[in-house]
Amino acid sequence: MDTFRKKLIFRSWHRGTKEMDLILGSFADRYVSGFSESELQAYEEILSHSDPDLYNWITGAEPVPENLLNPVLWQLLSHRWA
Repeated sequence: MDTFRKKLIFRSWHRGTKEMDLILGSFADRYVSGFSESELQAYEEILSHSDPDLYNWITGAEPVPENLLNPVLWQLLSHRWA
């Protein structure tokens, strides 16, 4: 696995809140190794958002801003981490 993929997986497991560590870490473990370069860039952009925003979008507490929707985010929103 290349350095960029490892970096994204590490960042996914070390978010600062346990809930987001579990959600994003399990997502990264499952999908990052198979992502294309453009999907990796999209996932890196997702990781740049705050834990509260991501958590609210994932749980449906708040709608995802339209300009942020992309195939990787849709995949994350449908990911079952439990």
